[in-house]
Amino acid sequence: MLPIAATGAADTAAHHAHEVPLGTTLLFASVLVGLIACLALEEKLHAKKSLIAGLFAVLALGMGAGFGLLPFGPVINVFGEELALPVYIPAVDWAVIAIILGSSIFVDATSQSGLFTWIAIKLTKASGGDPLKLLWFYGWMTVVFSAVLNNVTAMIIVGSLTAVSLGKLGRRDKLLGFLLIEGLLTNVGGLLTLISSVPNIIVGTAAGISFVTFFLVASPFVVVATIVTLVMGARQFGIARIIDEEEQAQAVEQVAGFDENDGIESKGFFWFGSGMTLLFIITIATTSVLPGVSDLGMGFVALAFAAVMLVRFKSEVDRFYSAVDWDLLGFFAALFVVINVMEHAQVLALLGQGLSWMIGLGEVTGTGVLLAATAGFSSVTDNIPLAAMMAKILGSLGTPTDSALWWSVVFGANLGGNITPIGSASTLVAVTIIHKHKLELSFAGFVVKAAPYAVVQLILATAYVLLFIN
Repeated sequence: MLPIAATGAADTAAHHAHEVPLGTTLLFASVLVGLIACLALEEKLHAKKSLIAGLFAVLALGMGAGFGLLPFGPVINVFGEELALPVYIPAVDWAVIAIILGSSIFVDATSQSGLFTWIAIKLTKASGGDPLKLLWFYGWMTVVFSAVLNNVTAMIIVGSLTAVSLGKLGRRDKLLGFLLIEGLLTNVGGLLTLISSVPNIIVGTAAGISFVTFFLVASPFVVVATIVTLVMGARQFGIARIIDEEEQAQAVEQVAGFDENDGIESKGFFWFGSGMTLLFIITIATTSVLPGVSDLGMGFVALAFAAVMLVRFKSEVDRFYSAVDWDLLGFFAALFVVINVMEHAQVLALLGQGLSWMIGLGEVTGTGVLLAATAGFSSVTDNIPLAAMMAKILGSLGTPTDSALWWSVVFGANLGGNITPIGSASTLVAVTIIHKHKLELSFAGFVVKAAPYAVVQLILATAYVLLFIN
């Protein structure tokens, strides 16, 4: 069924491609390649993502206007009214911007309650200081935090506590293994829910996948991948249980000195933050079926919960605004503009023909090739523009919501970040924490140590998509 649909879409794309000369399309494609190359070299250029994408957005818009490709004129809203909006305003996916902005403020404000630190210390004490138990507890905590918060925040919280805990337990020799495994698990945990990672939000929104459906489809894989990663990690880094009884007793005594209430300034706010976090998850999960709220969308839910949490800090909310990753939001806005111009220049249609070729290989081969290709590109460049382009192309091909192709992009974009340290922001943070504690791990060293995990995770993901989603 997929090859037939793909062929029809390819014919449509080819028909539209005649409206723009091939030379013009290739010229705009070179601009897109330039953007991706500059994002991959972000650190060497010493420039932020927002500036890089912003400059390319200016270039793309200028070229689009010069070649007469952009749809200038009034925008018609749902009431039939004409709105005079700049051509780049409708190009931005404001729902995605709202979800990221609202979620980040909500999580930042909620973390001030001490909830996440309390959970982490409770698990540390429950492990009794046993290294293997601690690895499993911290591993699952990383996955859950990555799903509920975001990958970077999860890595910062878990990584920092890991360094403190292993230091107090006299197990600093295991710190490299713990941090590397946690970094890899942030990308596994990032698959768990629709809002766990930016590629999930972009692809899930484009595909029309609900929060609940996303969780039900992704969770079995996340559980299996987490267990496999922890087992491999324990063996590779020699993390084993404490056998000696005297050593066990000493470890229990050491973790007993940890106080989970240290980060709690107000019990009332702690319980309020806990309740709001639970309510936030439930509301996000049921947004699509809640009357009124379903029309407003998840972006509204995220912003509304952020506003409620900020009431606690009403006289100092500006500190949360300054903590927002404005670089990421600016990057997104500019990226959406670039992709919109590329759509008008038929660059996405051209890429869609290549994607149609992959799909045309058959449901099994095409899906597997797409997943592997997405993972490969995600390992060397930012997975966000890749996910945005793939989502746009799959949407233009008329890909059904229940197609495994959407999931190939989701799995590939997330897990590809485990191949290299620049594949995702959270693995980059993990390497930063490793270097902060004077542990040696080069770019090549990361690839050598992480490659076995990434390969196994991608094999599992491909088998899972082909056997249980197709």
